[in-house]
Amino acid sequence: MKIDCSALVPSACLPAGITDPRVIDCFTRRFNAATRQGIVLPETHTNNGDEGYADKCGTYSKCIKQDSPGKVNITAFNAFRAATLSGDFAAYEHLTLGGTRRLNGPMASYSYAFTGADGSQFGNATVAIPPKLNSDQYATELIELYWCSLLRDVAFTDYPSSAIAQDAATELSGAADYKGPKDGGTVTPALLFRGGFSGEDIGPYVSQFLLTPTNFGSAAFSQKYTTYVSNIDYMIDLDTWSAVQNGAPTGQVNQKDSTPRFLHDGRGLAAYTHVDELYQAYFTAYLVLNSIMPSPPLNPGNPYLKSTTQMGFGTFNGPDFAAVLGQVAKLALNSCWYQKWVVHLRHRPESGGGLVHLIRSGIDTSFNAQPLDRALYSSAVAQSFATYQTYLLSQPFPEGSPSHPAYPTGHGAVGGACITALKFFFDGDYVLNNPQMPTSDGTTITPWNYDPAIGKPGILTVNGELHKLAHNITFGHGLHGGIHWRSDSDASMMLGEAVAIRFFEDLVCTYAEPIDITITKLDGKKHNFKN
Repeated sequence: MKIDCSALVPSACLPAGITDPRVIDCFTRRFNAATRQGIVLPETHTNNGDEGYADKCGTYSKCIKQDSPGKVNITAFNAFRAATLSGDFAAYEHLTLGGTRRLNGPMASYSYAFTGADGSQFGNATVAIPPKLNSDQYATELIELYWCSLLRDVAFTDYPSSAIAQDAATELSGAADYKGPKDGGTVTPALLFRGGFSGEDIGPYVSQFLLTPTNFGSAAFSQKYTTYVSNIDYMIDLDTWSAVQNGAPTGQVNQKDSTPRFLHDGRGLAAYTHVDELYQAYFTAYLVLNSIMPSPPLNPGNPYLKSTTQMGFGTFNGPDFAAVLGQVAKLALNSCWYQKWVVHLRHRPESGGGLVHLIRSGIDTSFNAQPLDRALYSSAVAQSFATYQTYLLSQPFPEGSPSHPAYPTGHGAVGGACITALKFFFDGDYVLNNPQMPTSDGTTITPWNYDPAIGKPGILTVNGELHKLAHNITFGHGLHGGIHWRSDSDASMMLGEAVAIRFFEDLVCTYAEPIDITITKLDGKKHNFKN
């Protein structure tokens, strides 16, 4: 799409007394960018209607005062909901919390975007309405989360030989509304907990961008990480679960594994995302791409590829690449926060697990469970009960989810935005040679030789591994961390991509170089940027 950066500005809008041609040109570009973004009508915002339950059992209320397990204090909730809709900092200062834990950044929902589109302009056309609590898809997503919790300490490369993984694949294969990838209509152990965008079903579960050693300046970076000790899970008794819903401390802390490891299982990915900077994995991917020899695989539209006298630096080279990742990450995060707090207020999987426990244990049977019965009496829940002696959904973090709503997810939105930025600068069709995979204990990496048992054979491209990377991170935080639904991640990646595209529509007008750059989006369609 060609962007008109220099259209005439109405004389009444020009700053008085400014005659310098470059300053006027800069103002013209900013005026046109803001006008172009501002005249795009905001999309419709509709939530799934779960807030209509009188007891708010399907709505986020964590940290707000709870009257009993699974039952928020309605007066406290109403004040909370009014605050989320007001955008008033002071309104939050008078909320009735259940403990000492504070709400995580709700005011970011109302921050303004001065580059690209405002967060309020993205709606249902970009971020689909999430599944209702009383829907088959909700039940399927909850079943998937129970399986994920049971496989948290099984290496991804060991899924084909795991009886639990086979049981999970069998049950999810029978779910018509399961949104993960399938092979000939069947979920296989090798395809469990993968995303469905192009290239994600090829090769090892973990993206090459999370495995390939690189350098951060002159510091060698092995990509081994500190994770958490296996087989220690949390929130598996009702008292602790209830305390966490109130925002009260439990006194429990994660136990760190003393051996640094490559990311090789669900607990490792969850541990990574528990403490990462949100765009960390994508900055690391940039480092990996930038260290490919003999030269980085730049987007074919990079204006300097054909120059014999110039090379990029502050534009179309490292300083530009690195800075843009941070810019789009912030915009995507705040756009996501608008969806979370103002529109959807979707509850967390730990709350879904709480409903399962309350109903199956006979503590509270007032909720009409159909079609949640599919989850209540699933093989996943039965095996989880056999493991933990509770129907609650086990968590790898003592505090469970962060203190903000589920839908969409910040990690996913940042991922969608950052991989779009990397596509803008790098060649998405470039083939990554000599792929690696972690060993079962994560202590080393070894060549992957296209073993179909642990990933479909095929070539690994930059785009495919970027798609995989974004899902590794958002599913690491969500599915493996037990704190997000599959649909949270898929929707947020689409949102992040849309935010980044609108950002680059403005950015191309800041470049003096001729721009004609094409990327391939998550849906496989091409998008061109031209000034």
